[in-house]
Amino acid sequence: MEKTYIICVEDQREVLNTVLKDLEIFEGPFFLEGCESADEAEELLDELDAQGDYVGLMVCDHVMPGKSGVQLLIDVNKDGRFRHTKKLLLTGLATHQDTIEAINQAAIDRYIEKPWNVEILQKQARILLTRFLFDQGLNYEPFLPVLDKETVLERLRRMG
Repeated sequence: MEKTYIICVEDQREVLNTVLKDLEIFEGPFFLEGCESADEAEELLDELDAQGDYVGLMVCDHVMPGKSGVQLLIDVNKDGRFRHTKKLLLTGLATHQDTIEAINQAAIDRYIEKPWNVEILQKQARILLTRFLFDQGLNYEPFLPVLDKETVLERLRRMG
C-alpha cells in the first residue's frame, strides 16, 4: 500500500515542532513530515510523488523567507499530481489580500489563525484527511481510527 503523508511547512523550527506534535495523533496510518521552507517542501513533494506516495494534507505557514506559503499552496493547487491534496493555511500574519489570494488561487480548504487551538487544528485535519481519502478513491478502512466519523458517513451516504 502507498503511504499517505501530512506535510507541515513552517520556517520557525520550534513552531514546526509544535505543529508536528499536535498532529502526531495521525501517525501510524499517516506519515508526518516537516519542512522549514517552500523549497524543501517542493523537493519533498517531488520525492513522494516519484515513490508513488500521496500527500493527503499540507499545513502551511504564510510568511517565510523566499517563497510565501500562499504562493507554495498556489503552486501545489496548479500541480495535477496533487489535485486531491487538502491545504490548510496556518498563519497569524496573512493580510486580507493574502487570504483572498489563498482562497481564490490556492483553493485552500481551511484557514486557521495563529496561535491555534490544538483541538480545532486536529478536528479540521481529521475532516480534511477523510475527504482526501474519499476524493482520491483510496480504501479508508485502515485509517478509520483517526478519521472524522461524520464525514465518513456523509461520503458513504453519497456513494450508496
